[in-house]
Amino acid sequence: MESSSNGLEQRLQEGKLYRHVNALIVAHLRHNNFNQAASAVASATMTPLNVEAPANKLLELVAKGLAVEKDEILRGISSTTSYDASIPTGYSSIPVPRVVSVDFGAVHDTKGASKSFPKHETGQISDHKNVARCARFSPDGRFLATGSADTSIKLFEISKVKQMMLPDARDGPVRPVIRTFYDHLQPINDLDFHPQNSILISGAKDHTIKFFDFSKTVARKAYRIIQDTHNVRSVSFHPSGEFLLAGTDHPIAHLYDVNTFQCYLSANVQEIGISGAINQVRYSSTGGMYVTASKDGAIRLWDGSTAHCIRSILSAHGTAEATSASFTKDQRYVLSCGKDSTINLWDVGTGRLVKQYVGATHTQLRCQAVFNETEEFILSIDEASNEIVIWDALTTDKVARWPSSHMGSPRWIEHSPTESAFVTCGTDRSIRFWKET
Repeated sequence: MESSSNGLEQRLQEGKLYRHVNALIVAHLRHNNFNQAASAVASATMTPLNVEAPANKLLELVAKGLAVEKDEILRGISSTTSYDASIPTGYSSIPVPRVVSVDFGAVHDTKGASKSFPKHETGQISDHKNVARCARFSPDGRFLATGSADTSIKLFEISKVKQMMLPDARDGPVRPVIRTFYDHLQPINDLDFHPQNSILISGAKDHTIKFFDFSKTVARKAYRIIQDTHNVRSVSFHPSGEFLLAGTDHPIAHLYDVNTFQCYLSANVQEIGISGAINQVRYSSTGGMYVTASKDGAIRLWDGSTAHCIRSILSAHGTAEATSASFTKDQRYVLSCGKDSTINLWDVGTGRLVKQYVGATHTQLRCQAVFNETEEFILSIDEASNEIVIWDALTTDKVARWPSSHMGSPRWIEHSPTESAFVTCGTDRSIRFWKET
């Protein structure tokens, strides 16, 4: 009788927990003006639509739960939730990452049949007046921005890019460039989109980070400017949109509060032995960590809330510069590229080299290596042959080599986060879009 009573009590407690969670979800959606979604969840779970809860209560509880996992992640213990955990409770929005099923470490010593990368078609969609230096897709894949040595930024709408590439476009020429911004004084190095709003930021050699609101059709100038002390080589928004990182000629990434523009520099350069400028900085998908690729050849992992260095992978690319670094979506691995013509996959928990992808020469340009949208393939550029090289991410086999169609090597490659499409930017000033046929 006692065990039956305990079982009933447990079910009652579970029911209360579900109702509490449902109420928090409905309140969170309503407070963030997702009224249609709030109404749908309320209806499906029989939760009152006008349920009362503090605006950020759900986020605070999630952040506290994630914090419990921090030690496990830093020790390399895998978690079924696949989050990283160093998320401050004050952040206003934390997108939930899609958990990636590819487990690179589990097949480290095995070889299977490599997958085939789908065929793509390409077309030149625009060009700049000088070298096209960088590109970035918006998180939802709807927009693309490119930056140039001519100091301009072009914003493309992907649906119009695809329409432009149709062989039988009937309504006359399609103009995929929907905005062009002119506000920098020197070449643009990197771009990023705000995770929620229609805001684009750019970092440039003129030591500035500029904010552009692309919801305004007539705006051509930045509406906000951060004046840094160094050449801004790389920029990355925190997933909340409340903070941003700037990788500069200074060896420590500059962390800015987007609302106050206050800059935080918490690491001691001499103490951790950092000397090189930062070629690229990227947040993980929850903002609990960020990674830097430096000219001193190191890849470094940093705590997203304290900005303290938690792991240095020195000589990640021998004596050559590390030119790019980014997290996998589940944040268990970092993909890096360097001027030693190698692409490396690192285990975040241990700093161990898991995979290496070779066969593409990149020794001169600030080259990137990127995953496709499913993280089954890796794409990069061969400077010597002017080709795009594609590897199977699991087997490390080269599965394709395509002529880039640029006159001279592409300067940058960037893959869409949502579909089988990517863009290349050239020293020939052109921008080419590639989509699956």
